[in-house]
Amino acid sequence: APVIYNKPLNGAQDSCAHRCGELLGTCSCQATCQSLRICCQDYKEFCLQISPYSGSLMGGKDFLIENTALNTSSVLTCRFKQKITTLGYVAKDGKGHCISPLLYETGFIPFDVSTDGGLTFPYTGTWLSVHHSKTSDGEKCTLVNETKWQYYGTPNTDGNLTLTWMHQALAATSINIEVWGYQETGDSYSENWLAEWKYLYTLAREIPNTGKFSFTPVPTEGNYRTWDFGMLRIIPSSYSDGQSNIPSIWSSEHALAWHLGKDFRKDPNAWAAAKCIEWDRKEEMLPNFMEEITDCPCTLAQARADTGRFHTDYGCDIEKGSVCTYHPGAVHCVRAIQASPQYAAGQQCCYDSTGTQILTRDSTGGSTPDRGHDWGSPPFMKPPRIPGFSHWLYDVISFYYCCLWSDNCHLYMKRRPSSDCRTYRPPRAASAFGDPHFFTFDGLNFTFKGQGEYTLVESDLTFLRVQGRTQQAHFPNGTVAEVTGLSAVAMQENNSDVIEVRYSEVLNLEVLLNHKVISFSEQSWIDLKGLFLHSTPDQKITVMFSSGSGVEVRGTRGFLTLTVLVPEKFMNHTQGLFGVMNGLTEDDYTFKNKTIMSVDASPQQLFEFGANWAVENGTSLFTYDTEFLLNSFFYGKKHNASFLPVFSPNEDPADPLVKEMVLLCDSDPFCRFDVLTTRSLQVGNSTKLSHQNHKRLVENLEPDMSVLLVISCGWLDHPANGRKNGTNYLLGSTISFICSQGYELTGSKERMCQVTGAWSGDMPSC
Repeated sequence: APVIYNKPLNGAQDSCAHRCGELLGTCSCQATCQSLRICCQDYKEFCLQISPYSGSLMGGKDFLIENTALNTSSVLTCRFKQKITTLGYVAKDGKGHCISPLLYETGFIPFDVSTDGGLTFPYTGTWLSVHHSKTSDGEKCTLVNETKWQYYGTPNTDGNLTLTWMHQALAATSINIEVWGYQETGDSYSENWLAEWKYLYTLAREIPNTGKFSFTPVPTEGNYRTWDFGMLRIIPSSYSDGQSNIPSIWSSEHALAWHLGKDFRKDPNAWAAAKCIEWDRKEEMLPNFMEEITDCPCTLAQARADTGRFHTDYGCDIEKGSVCTYHPGAVHCVRAIQASPQYAAGQQCCYDSTGTQILTRDSTGGSTPDRGHDWGSPPFMKPPRIPGFSHWLYDVISFYYCCLWSDNCHLYMKRRPSSDCRTYRPPRAASAFGDPHFFTFDGLNFTFKGQGEYTLVESDLTFLRVQGRTQQAHFPNGTVAEVTGLSAVAMQENNSDVIEVRYSEVLNLEVLLNHKVISFSEQSWIDLKGLFLHSTPDQKITVMFSSGSGVEVRGTRGFLTLTVLVPEKFMNHTQGLFGVMNGLTEDDYTFKNKTIMSVDASPQQLFEFGANWAVENGTSLFTYDTEFLLNSFFYGKKHNASFLPVFSPNEDPADPLVKEMVLLCDSDPFCRFDVLTTRSLQVGNSTKLSHQNHKRLVENLEPDMSVLLVISCGWLDHPANGRKNGTNYLLGSTISFICSQGYELTGSKERMCQVTGAWSGDMPSC
């Protein structure tokens, strides 16, 4: 809950040593203390700001402690999660540095620092651990022509390999290049299943740190031959082989074809085929994860609209030119955001240029689900939940065995068949935009221009809460208008982190994590507690909660535009300004005490309905970090009853703005309303665009409103000794069948997907 801040008393002050994030008796060690000017005097000394603030979970990154000057003779010890220690150092300028450790998880990791050799750790901060493939290319060393490294030793692939890196990243004149391998040991899906990155051997020793190294790989001898997935690590030569948590540059994770033994070089096809068959046998013994992963969206439009549950697969992205190497024929793929509950498996869905789902049973370009979700899943730390690497071990290196290094792709596709969309149900969307117009989950729309903080949606199903703050709009000349707009949105589900997005004149959007402003300057995707957070280059913020609910926020013309998506399981489990989601509009104006107001209510009555959903201080998720916010929304009333907005603006034909408004808005009532109340065509235009976007989103999710679902009849096989025409299995599609020469067809020549979800006619045979 928000805190009522006491101004510090004169006299002795508390210290922030060991107390960052706390509100103390005389002063504050919370992030909000700076803008409120109530920090303890030593806040900046003990509550650390670092740069860079993020790096790969593989560790080895040197980061600077910006705000604290230390004694140059101090011995720094950096400790992560209270248990993993790395050595730090103090540079000549008195600034401290830490080295990030190897972690088997992503997200914000607490760390503390000791200057007395590890006796006490009074300085604290957080480090952002990032999925290895989501770190920037400049942070890794580059395998020049990576395909050559991963196919080395297969037909027509030999010669020299080259590695390049940013030599400035390591303060050393000579370096060593090491080979590391990844393995998971113990029994699958048991307590003793463990993940390990292991130093194997040093590939090159004491070579000059020029940023480039070329070599001709020789087949590996002995036990190392069994390691086929790993990375290279570059370290200063002054450290010992395989020493952990030291300054390093890692390569990308890759298939270690180039280092495999003579048996692979002699006959790569036979070697890989044997590995593929062995993998297939192992898969036979493992539990079937396919039964618990979610089905795919039926259409490309649905897949791109369902942003709470599916996210672009960067290996096949329509916005980046559809370079779909592993999925020929696809224009776009998405991945399910959440891993499946028990086995932490992942889903992938690919679509062709007509927007139809591609299935592996029809084409090698089809989507393949994953035994290990590529992004890992909380609580991480153990297989199958290790970000990136569990997935490589079960789903990627096996693809090399079966599909890339040998011709046994049928075995891979048998174990990783595409899911169709028969059980997919689209989410429902609600939106708020302009000087605020609301669209409920059931499609009712209304305008409510209260000033205050309100519950937009809350649910007893997952304790999802989304709250909105409205502030008065301004005319183009700077004076205050008698209408309001969304200025901040705060949200939480169960005991997840709290996210707040607010409009900022300077930044457009400002995002707060647990009441502290966060930056997307290094990472656009952040794994958090109970949610994922993503920011696009054009500043659209998406919050993806573990229930599959999604919240999207954009900044437009001084206000926020908000969309909330919730899955079907929230039916009859929502209340607030976005209404009771049940497919009926007549109960959308339900008050907190469950009384219902008619859908034909007047603007004045709607004002009462909105006011009823004002939040209370005890349940507010907002941050009050300025005097203005404290006085306006914390000490003041949550709903400002003395503010009465314009309920229906007057269209005066003599008003020169009316003519331009008609040209811009046409018949859009929200656009007209906002032009008249704010006297701004720009505001009207952004309202019109937001309204169009909401309508398009709803249409994409529910393509045919007469049939509430996209109906799929499921995959149809071709008859033995015949073929089929068509790979679309959705409502109204027709599949026809033809027999090979010399065979006669019995059964149906054509079958059509019906409203019941069943195919017409009978299965043909030849």
